[in-house]
Amino acid sequence: MNDVYPGQSNQREALASEFTDPYILKSFAPWDKEKRRETYRVDFIPLEKIPVWSPSGDSSCKPRYKVNEELNKKISLFSGDITKLEIDAVANAVDGAIHRGAGPLLRKECATLNGCETGEAKITGAYGLPAKYVIHTVGPIVHDSVGDREEQALRNCYYNCLHTATKNHLRTVAFPCISTGVYGYPPDQAVEVALRTVREYLEQNHEKLDRVIFCVFLKSDRELYETMLPAYFPRGSPPKSKL
Repeated sequence: MNDVYPGQSNQREALASEFTDPYILKSFAPWDKEKRRETYRVDFIPLEKIPVWSPSGDSSCKPRYKVNEELNKKISLFSGDITKLEIDAVANAVDGAIHRGAGPLLRKECATLNGCETGEAKITGAYGLPAKYVIHTVGPIVHDSVGDREEQALRNCYYNCLHTATKNHLRTVAFPCISTGVYGYPPDQAVEVALRTVREYLEQNHEKLDRVIFCVFLKSDRELYETMLPAYFPRGSPPKSKL
């Protein structure tokens, strides 16, 4: 994957020489999966253990897009720790858990990125995490109410993370709930931005991604996704029984 770090190969080699822990080599050497697993600093959940999303019941939301079962197969809703996902990339929106799981070299590489503006996305190795890469983004802060500027900035976070993933030939990516919590973005509005952006991106780039995982921690966030997913990724009607 030669184009993952344009212009950063010398920096990466220099940083690597400062550490002797074997786990850091995961981001530099083309190890197979079993050997990489020996370097993980956290437990892992392989992609095959993350089910494709399916509706849990009838939704009151009116579909906003046409049924596309090929796109539906690319969506997962996962409740749990994003740092444990053994996939190509996890998005990081100021999450200390990702830095703790990845180890000290992640923070050191982040220092070489010259910052990350709101809505931008930048990629680094994932080091001690089961994921191969971390895509960093910065979500907008909402003080009172969401305006066009904040909504566009949040959309940019999701779009630029997806674009960074596909540009680097990464086919599976997981997102946390960006900008909710202390950043103040209302969760119900944030979910709609996330789903709309991912849906529109997949319609144009479906062949470049195998799975997009919405990773939630709070029960309330899961309920929001379960409510809104059928609007953006509607299912077809099941066949009627002939009996």
